[in-house]
Amino acid sequence: MSATASLPSTTPSAVPKNVRWVLLGVMLAMLLSMLDNMVVSTAMPTIVGDLGGLDHISWVVTAYTLITAVTTPVWGKFGDLFGRKPMYLASIAVFIAGSALCGASQSMGGLIAFRVVQGIGAGGIGAGAFALIGALVPPRERGKYQGMTASVMAIGTIGGPLLGGFVTGHFDWRWAFYVNLPLGLVALVWLWLKLHVPAARIKAKIDWAGISLLTLSITAIVLAATWAGSTYAWTSWQILALGAVSIVGLALFILVEKRVSEPLLPLSVFTGHANYPLAMIMTLAAGVVMFGAGLYLPLFQQNVQGASATNSGLLMLPMMIPVVIVSTIAGKVMSATGKYKIFPVVGTVFLTVGLGLLATMDADTSFLLTSLYMVLVGIGLGFTMQMAGTIAQNSVSLRDMGAAMSSANLFRTLGGSLGVAVFGSLLTRAVQPHLPAGADADPNALRDLPAGAKDAYLTAVTEGTSHIFVTAAIVCALAFIAALFVIEVPLKRAGPPAPAEAPENTPVATAN
Repeated sequence: MSATASLPSTTPSAVPKNVRWVLLGVMLAMLLSMLDNMVVSTAMPTIVGDLGGLDHISWVVTAYTLITAVTTPVWGKFGDLFGRKPMYLASIAVFIAGSALCGASQSMGGLIAFRVVQGIGAGGIGAGAFALIGALVPPRERGKYQGMTASVMAIGTIGGPLLGGFVTGHFDWRWAFYVNLPLGLVALVWLWLKLHVPAARIKAKIDWAGISLLTLSITAIVLAATWAGSTYAWTSWQILALGAVSIVGLALFILVEKRVSEPLLPLSVFTGHANYPLAMIMTLAAGVVMFGAGLYLPLFQQNVQGASATNSGLLMLPMMIPVVIVSTIAGKVMSATGKYKIFPVVGTVFLTVGLGLLATMDADTSFLLTSLYMVLVGIGLGFTMQMAGTIAQNSVSLRDMGAAMSSANLFRTLGGSLGVAVFGSLLTRAVQPHLPAGADADPNALRDLPAGAKDAYLTAVTEGTSHIFVTAAIVCALAFIAALFVIEVPLKRAGPPAPAEAPENTPVATAN
């Protein structure tokens, strides 16, 4: 289909009157999966002190993110085939079970294994949340609810470190996982009562070959992104082999998807309309900025500007508050006018400029000036992040909404993983030659260094941080080019009236 071809006409027939109450349960589940990694990262020193296994600490995070990325498209496709409600409830239940098992862990190996269970559930939560929004709300009306998803992302980024610090400081580290149980159960019961989806009666062969090949490819990509520049050199045979596996696996995956009757990821979502791949480029860029800035901005502020590590979550407020405000305003304007192209265009400009200014920071840059630069990045994310999702939703049929939105979530995750890996390599390359033997990057330890060594180290951190934000700015400049090519297809207010018997897989929210 050409870039100017019309879009699929299938859209939700109407916005349920109680849709905000339904989406509240969806957002609560989404918040749980976003908070988890941040909370656990903060609690990790305490966990290692209790369970040991320092040499396996990275796998506590890697196992979770890897399995989340791997299972995201599988959950999305299963939602398309067998109904979004049962798949979403199942993913929440798996996440709750994984959280309970993690809290009861008696060894680092057990914790890593149970984090895999958690990650399986998180993959379904991420895949289902946006698909449910796309299925419940017509494209023209989705902007009204963007503030909810933007708020969840902001709370997850800011609140995770704060909650992790509070839990580990006042309770046992196991409550970093147990805290998910009551919140998860509330979300589970809430959606069980409020969200009603007619039972699907689709008989289809599951694309096991596609699942296996995509799992292999994503695993290779994420492992390469995690290990390159840290565990292994970028040009080592291990990383090159992982790169080769990912390329061959993706090539075979595409061949399989062209031939099976019910593909895991229909290639039509990428080829059906030019807007979808353009939205994926913007989504990937947003993932790079969210994960990269979220990790390396606090590091710069703690090491170079002397901020307290205990306030690491608060350091992100100047960036995250504008995300919520701008996303909400842009969504309301989009719903009122039906226009949306201008937002990602302006947003990617703000992102590129803001990141470019962050690249100019040095030891003399004040917190106020840094905060102003972060505000520009936050405005850019607010204009770009959720709007890219709306463009993607408006580019596919309701039938493929789960697969399409799980792909968007996958691109965001991979963007973050690849961004963090590349940024980590840039920082390590700049800092390592100036780090005294036996020292680490702990700001408290670095304060005790001799003046000359300390100055050299801080200069290296500044240089590495500058390289990080220049790279991120280049990625966002490419996203700006993608935004320019977006075709502004009118957003639909609603589909045709629903027939007497609801079609399969059409969610209907009802008040009980």
